[in-house]
Amino acid sequence: MPKPFAHSLARRTLTLALLAAAGLTSGAAAQTGGILPLVSVGEKWPQAQESYVIRVAAQDAGKSLGLEVYSPSFNLADYVDGRRGEGYFGDELYKKNEPFETTFTLTGPGGTVTERRYGLNREHTWESLFAGGLAAGTYTLKVTSKGDGKNSFALRVAAPFALETSDFSVNARSTDAEPLLAARLNVTADWVGKTLALQNYDVDGPQEAEVWAVQPNGTRVNLTPSDNGRTATDPYVITPELVGEWRVFIRVLGTTRQYSNAIRFAFRVGDQSVRATVGGFTLPDTVKITNQLLVEVVDPQGRPIPGASYTLVGDTVVRPTLPAGYVPVSSALVAGTGNIVSPTEIRYQPGFNKVRFVARAPEGQLVVDAVALYGDQRLPLTGVPFEVAGRTLSTPATVPLAPGDYPVTPTVIPGSTVTRPLPGRVTDAAAGRVTIEYRVRTDLTLVTAPDLLNACDVTQLTALAKTDFPYRLPGRLQLNLPGGWTSDYPLEVAGEFSGTQPLRLKVPVRVCRTDTAQATLDPVGISTTGQARVRSPGSANVTRTVEGGARASLQKSVEAAAQGYLVTLVLTVDSTLDNVRLGDPLPAGGAQPAVRGPLQVQGPSLANVNPRFEGDTIVLTRVIPGTYTLTYTLLSDQPADRVVTPPDLSW
Repeated sequence: MPKPFAHSLARRTLTLALLAAAGLTSGAAAQTGGILPLVSVGEKWPQAQESYVIRVAAQDAGKSLGLEVYSPSFNLADYVDGRRGEGYFGDELYKKNEPFETTFTLTGPGGTVTERRYGLNREHTWESLFAGGLAAGTYTLKVTSKGDGKNSFALRVAAPFALETSDFSVNARSTDAEPLLAARLNVTADWVGKTLALQNYDVDGPQEAEVWAVQPNGTRVNLTPSDNGRTATDPYVITPELVGEWRVFIRVLGTTRQYSNAIRFAFRVGDQSVRATVGGFTLPDTVKITNQLLVEVVDPQGRPIPGASYTLVGDTVVRPTLPAGYVPVSSALVAGTGNIVSPTEIRYQPGFNKVRFVARAPEGQLVVDAVALYGDQRLPLTGVPFEVAGRTLSTPATVPLAPGDYPVTPTVIPGSTVTRPLPGRVTDAAAGRVTIEYRVRTDLTLVTAPDLLNACDVTQLTALAKTDFPYRLPGRLQLNLPGGWTSDYPLEVAGEFSGTQPLRLKVPVRVCRTDTAQATLDPVGISTTGQARVRSPGSANVTRTVEGGARASLQKSVEAAAQGYLVTLVLTVDSTLDNVRLGDPLPAGGAQPAVRGPLQVQGPSLANVNPRFEGDTIVLTRVIPGTYTLTYTLLSDQPADRVVTPPDLSW
């Protein structure tokens, strides 16, 4: 690219002092050390655009980036048509009256953060590119120039951020006779044994400038100045002693023949690019920012919103960038000139402007309660612990939360089963609900003591409802007695029971027959049974002998059965008899008449029994010598001591 020669070097006058942080100091009136300006070349340069990386760590998200630029525009008074103006900074236009513009574009994970275009002017200005906070991630600042020339500028960001790049261009000016810092490179321990290559391009020979590096141990190593349009490479094998910060410097020599010299640096380890830190300087107090936009994005209490930022549309429109779900509330132009378009847009005129956007965090509520599923009832439970969003609370609870889905983790309650409920959904300005359901387990027992007794003796029935559930449950115990069982006491009780207190019903019962009682627990509808057995009620016998020597006997026995009584008649004969009549009267009295069930007969197979009833008499048509057993079930509500009636026998 063209390099103008200076016929005489004027006395150096600088409006901006660039101070280095690398151990260099500044005098009161003149710069004795500092950081080289960066430069963007419009044409005939191997690097079409300058690129710088800004990394925002998670702990730094939302902090003010403070990205500012000195001299972003091309100053026509700097060097045009062979003339160098006072306060020369390094701008050079090689074709008079032709357009030249430079674009600064900051992009990140979410796309373009801001883009500013600068044209021609006649002064060096100091401007704020982006002062807001950014979300965690890696951001890239690209600087591109269009036109036949080059634009020198300086960049800085606020702590703890830094501008990093592996390939970049600087501008060495003949007005800078002192060493100036080009970059700081951090050599790490994992580079040991690898080769670090320091490259420079287009220094234009050793008479223009000297280039060197200062290693971590303070050793200076001279670098090879590149020739015009060529690259010089200095390789170094990294040893443990070389781990640490390397600093690269340039000093313009008195033998230079140029006002300004654009130089490109690149750093490599093997075939991999490695980034160094560039930029960063301190402004004198006399330098003021020409255009500055300060943006606050706060909540209704005036507190900065973490992760919030803003975007610029052109040079006159600013909009807030809010975290997901945040709701805009208002906007205000605190200082400066402009118009409020909406809560999310302000139009301003260039100059010093301060705007404020107010937004509220999205917030809804999650209502969490618990119930006991007990029979057909849903009993509210209070004081049951649960976890949600990393917090431990007790039911019922109303929890303010940002919109989203929140799993609710219930605790285990003895005597119940619980299934983890579906996550609760919270939306802005609305309440979601989660109900934790505990299904209660209960036990019911019925004890009969004693369970073997004589007919119509008294036993004790004890029904017991129990649970391990610690909360009080309503219940009603009821006893159902079979026929032949009686009691003068109430057969039900209502009350509450829990893990520490059962519900009990104890009733004395007179039992006159073997049978089973039932206990029922409402409202769960579970039941159980208890049995009592009654010893056999008794028996009766009859024997008859008639003329001719025929002899027959009849034995009758009665036993309590599950339902009613089992009656057994045993007939023994020693002769063939016709029309044998067995008298078997039914017991009299009682609320209901006694009922005889089907008759079963077992005896000699050759007999022609053909049993039939004639009133209370059983008639057997023909019997042969042998034994006959007749059985049937007797249903009667009479007590056991009254169901045995005497039999009769005739033929």
